Amino acid sequence: MTYAAILMPVFAMVLLTFAVLIRLGVLRWRAVKAGLVADREGAVTGDERVWPVAVRQASSCFRNQFEVPVLFYVLSVLVLVTRKADFLYIVLAWIFVASRWVHAGIHCGPNLVGPRFSLFFVGVLVLMAMWLLFALSILVAPIVP
Repeated sequence: MTYAAILMPVFAMVLLTFAVLIRLGVLRWRAVKAGLVADREGAVTGDERVWPVAVRQASSCFRNQFEVPVLFYVLSVLVLVTRKADFLYIVLAWIFVASRWVHAGIHCGPNLVGPRFSLFFVGVLVLMAMWLLFALSILVAPIVP
């Protein structure tokens, strides 16, 4: 596999993280400008309860980008370094990324917990499969001197 094929899903995840961050910034700015943040000190100290629901959703979604996706980033680096990427890895990587994009869209939008959880679960299962396949490819590889 080419570097581009391996890294494009990573770039798509990074783009998602920045997109959610920008959305969060815009929502926070609008909330402050509209006077919807009664306790500015609470906003500065990180008390999420002072923000409107849409801001809290975007904030939660942004935090989510540094939870399970971290395992995807680590695996992507390992697959790149060990040259273990194959067509199946690329397909699974894109499925994981697609699940994260749709999950984020639901999280920052209507926030329907059922569909959001289903997408989260699909992403986790795909990522687990990716890790399992990578581990097997390492364990069954011949020993290099």
